[in-house]
Amino acid sequence: MSVTYSLRDARRLPKPRAMLTLIKPITWFPPIWAYLCGVVSSGVPLSSAPWLVLIGMVLAGPVVCGMSQAANDWCDRHVDAINEPDRPIPSGAIPGRWGLWIALAMSGLALVLGSTLGPWGFGATVFGVLAAWAYSAEPVRLKRSGVWGPGLVGLCYEGLPWFTGAAVLAAGAPAAEVVIVAALYALGAHGIMTLNDFKALEGDRQTGVNSLPVTLGPERAARVACVVMALPQLAVIGLLLGWDRPYHAAAIGLLVLAQLWAMRILLSDPKGRAPWYNGTGVTAYVSGMMIAAFAIRTIGGAG
Repeated sequence: MSVTYSLRDARRLPKPRAMLTLIKPITWFPPIWAYLCGVVSSGVPLSSAPWLVLIGMVLAGPVVCGMSQAANDWCDRHVDAINEPDRPIPSGAIPGRWGLWIALAMSGLALVLGSTLGPWGFGATVFGVLAAWAYSAEPVRLKRSGVWGPGLVGLCYEGLPWFTGAAVLAAGAPAAEVVIVAALYALGAHGIMTLNDFKALEGDRQTGVNSLPVTLGPERAARVACVVMALPQLAVIGLLLGWDRPYHAAAIGLLVLAQLWAMRILLSDPKGRAPWYNGTGVTAYVSGMMIAAFAIRTIGGAG
C-alpha cells in the first residue's frame, strides 16, 4: 500500500500540533533518563557543569529522539496508513514532504548541538543520528529485522545516552564499570522494544517488517522479550554484589521481582497486555537503572 499526496496538499503548511505529535514527546523520557544515569554514574557533581547536563538532556530527548521519531514516521508512512491512519503524515496533517524536511532539519540541529558537548558528545551524536536513519530508511532499514532493529533502538535509547552522559561529565572515556552496566541495560531494552512492536503487528506483517511478534507470534515473542529483559538485570545484580554494593543489588532485585509478577500478567495476553506492561514493568526497569548508576558512581567515577 502506498501513500500519495495531491499538489494542493504539498503546498499546505503542517499544523503546529501535528508537528509536536510527529516528534512524540512521550518517547523523550527514556534517553533523557539514561543520560542522567550516565551523569550520575560518572561520579562528577552535577553542579560542576550544569550546562552540560541541560544541553545533553535537550539533545538526547527533544532533538535526537524527536528527530528519530520524525524520520521513522516518514519512512513508515505506508505502514502507518495501515496501522494508524490518523497519525500526522498519513492523515495529511503534515502534508507533502514536510515530514522528511523536519527530520532532516532536526538531524542538522542535533549535530550542531552535539558539537557543544566536546568530542565525546559530538561523536555520540553522530552515531545516534546515523543509527536513527539506518533503523528507518532504505536501503539499510534495520527495522525489518526483529533482532537488529530492537537491538539498535535499545542501544540508542539506553546505552548510548548513558555512555554519553558519563563521558561528557568526565571529559573522557567512562570507567569500565559504567560501560558494562550501560551495555547490560541497553541489551535488556531489546525486550522493551520487542513489546513495543506489538502495536504495529498487522502493518508489519503486510509490509514485510520481520519483527519478533511477526516471526515468532505474540506468545513466543513475549516470552523472549521477558527473558531478554530479565537476564541483564540479574547480571547487574551479580556485578553489584561482586563490587560490594549489596544494598543497591537488593533494591534492584526487588524491582526485578516486581517485573516478574508483571511478566506473568503480560504472558496471559501478550498482545492485549503489552501496553499495560510498558507502563508498569518498564517503570521498574528504568528505576533500577538509576539505582545502578548511584551504586557505581564511587567505583569508577570521580566522586
